[in-house]
Amino acid sequence: MKIVIAGSGEVGTHLAKLLSNEEQDITVVDSDGEKLSMLDSNYNLLTFKGSPTSFSTLRQAGVEDCDLFIAVTPFETRNIIACAIAKSLGASKTVARIDNYEFKDPANHEFFVHIGADDMIYPEYLAAIEIIQALRHNWVRHWFELHNGELILVGVKLRDNAPLKGMQLKELGMTEHSFHVAAIKRNHETIIPGGHDRLEVNDIVYFMTTREHVDSLVALCGKTQRKIRDVLIMGGSRIAIRLCAMAGDEFNFKIMDMDRDRCLVLSEKCPDATIINADARDTDALLDAGITDMDAFIALADSSETNILTCLSAKELGVVKTIAEVENLQFISEAEGLNIGTIINKKLLASSRIFQMLLDSDTSTSKCLALADAEVAEIVAREGSKITRGPVKDLKLSRDMTIAGLIRDGKGYLVSGNTVIEPGDSVVVFTLNGVIHKVEKLFK
Repeated sequence: MKIVIAGSGEVGTHLAKLLSNEEQDITVVDSDGEKLSMLDSNYNLLTFKGSPTSFSTLRQAGVEDCDLFIAVTPFETRNIIACAIAKSLGASKTVARIDNYEFKDPANHEFFVHIGADDMIYPEYLAAIEIIQALRHNWVRHWFELHNGELILVGVKLRDNAPLKGMQLKELGMTEHSFHVAAIKRNHETIIPGGHDRLEVNDIVYFMTTREHVDSLVALCGKTQRKIRDVLIMGGSRIAIRLCAMAGDEFNFKIMDMDRDRCLVLSEKCPDATIINADARDTDALLDAGITDMDAFIALADSSETNILTCLSAKELGVVKTIAEVENLQFISEAEGLNIGTIINKKLLASSRIFQMLLDSDTSTSKCLALADAEVAEIVAREGSKITRGPVKDLKLSRDMTIAGLIRDGKGYLVSGNTVIEPGDSVVVFTLNGVIHKVEKLFK
């Protein structure tokens, strides 16, 4: 696919890195030559210096015959204008990053399609959805539903009391169970496991299962599912506002922010939440806000370091579930190794959403999830493809991938070594970054 990305900020750079690793034809456009030169020297892509809202720049960048145009500059108006220009020049599909939820309103969709913006990415909205899932399923680190919940992928940190602790996967294969171990995150590294790999304490294990069996994992991982009702939020960000609007009366929110003017705005936009003008980095302020009575704590400040440290403080004060926004990608592995629960990163969420959009242009692949160093692909098996030529155990698949489940006739099934994949099956594959293009060849 030919993809043009307008904007070489953090989101654009992360997207370019992921897509270029998968042998896509990528061109990045930006007016900042210094950022482009860094991309040029590190990744397999083309760069073009110029304004993303210039007709001549976009023509020279080749948008006339691109399959996907993605505008992710920091300015939503510029992104929408860039999409309109790209669409008028011949881009097949356009996507704009926005900061205004009103633009996502379905009632306004036709207007934006008419002017050339086919779809929109609102990272704060995606983050709010992720947080709500984390509060509802508070025993997991990650929760992803595929095909309306026919298959569920959960990432869970194993506790010392977990019955699965110390078990080899080949031993697990001899027992009756309703899940598949797709990957293991250990010491900052994602492992695609084999039969000799052993589950260890503090591993973050990714299980594929079905909705009717997901609850059985709670006890097996040494976890307890709790009902969350009272939630304290640090930082009155756009994510906090969107979270309060979307969650309705499911949770009782308190929002702490040290900016008095911001608190006045929050009182208008979040009328059902309690707004506290205080610094959540101060332990006394947390105690005054009732932190010891909270079921969950969410850190949404501008600083990743502040969010991580404040979540650790909340844990010490007895909060069971903590969630931290960590926008520095290099901090994610470190943060996952600490006892702070769920990590939210808008870049990864936006990347996952855009990967899903690729399905519209290339029906062979739908990326469902982008982690820091791994991803999930949902690939349709074609007639005569290698993946359909026998049981999975006999296919000599690469160690960089594992088949976790499949959708057949609209129903989700787990995959074992004896499973024979049929043409038309939609197969869920867990891979390490940069190898998905190799995996796709098995399905064609």
